[in-house]
Amino acid sequence: MRSYSLAYLTANRSSVLEALDIASDLGFENVGLRLRPNNVGAPYQEFMNDSRIQREALARINHNGVGVFDIEIVRIDENFNVADFQNLFEAGAALNAKAVLVAGDDSNSSRLSESYAKLCENLLQYGMTADLEFMPWTGVKNALSALSIIQNAGSPTNAGILFDALHFGRSETQLTDIDQIPSKFLHYAQICDAKGGQNFSTQELILTAREERLLPGEGDIDIKGLFSRLPQAIPISVELPNFKRSSLIGDKEWARLSLEASKIIFNSNARERVFIF
Repeated sequence: MRSYSLAYLTANRSSVLEALDIASDLGFENVGLRLRPNNVGAPYQEFMNDSRIQREALARINHNGVGVFDIEIVRIDENFNVADFQNLFEAGAALNAKAVLVAGDDSNSSRLSESYAKLCENLLQYGMTADLEFMPWTGVKNALSALSIIQNAGSPTNAGILFDALHFGRSETQLTDIDQIPSKFLHYAQICDAKGGQNFSTQELILTAREERLLPGEGDIDIKGLFSRLPQAIPISVELPNFKRSSLIGDKEWARLSLEASKIIFNSNARERVFIF
C-alpha cells in the first residue's frame, strides 16, 4: 500500500503544528517541513528557534502517529559550507526525519560533487539521507545529472535522487533513465501535474514549480509511467502548490483534494472525478 506525505508547498500557509494536524485529519502518514528558507527572505515554517513549537510538535507526532519524512532545504552553491546547516540537521534528528531535500545550484559539477559528498558524510550521524532533486533550471538539470553527481561523490550510502513529477515532465529525463538508477538511491518521490515539455523559460519553470501546479490528471505529464518505473514501496510526497486555488478554499481542503487526486493515479478501480471550483 502506498504511503503519502504532505509536502510543505501544498499547505504552504500552514505552520508546523497546523501541517501536522492537517496531515492527521486527512490520513497522510507523514509531512514534509520547510524549516529553512529556500532563499533569503523567503517564507518557511518556524521551529528551530521556538521551544514551544518544538515541544508541541513532538507531542502531536507522538499522539497522532504522523511522522516527519523530509525537511527542507539544503541548497548547494559555490559558497556551500555544511557547518551552516547544523541547526537544520539537529532539528531533523529531533523530529526523526528520514531525508533532507537538496538542491544543486553550483554550475561547477566537480565542486558540487565534493560538496555533496561532505553533506552526505555529515548527515550520517543524524541518520538522514541527502536527496538531490534535479530541476531543469539548476546545476542538476535531469536525473542522469543527479546520478553523475552522486557517483562522482563516491556513491555515499545515504545518497539519494528525488524525482519530482513536474521536473521529470519538464526536463530531458526519460523513463528509461530511471532503469539506470540503483533503487538504493530512491527513497521517496513527489507527485503533481502540469503541462509537460521543454519549451519553458526559467521564469516560467520556477513560477509553476512554486505556485501553479495542477492536480494529478489535470496536466499531461506521464505520472503513471514515472511511478510505474520507481520502486513501488517508496513514499509519495504530495507537492502541489497552487496559490490561487488553495487561497480560495484553504490549505486543508486543498490538501484533501491533492491527496484524493493523487490516490486516483494509483488506484485503477477508483472513479475519476473532475475537480472544479
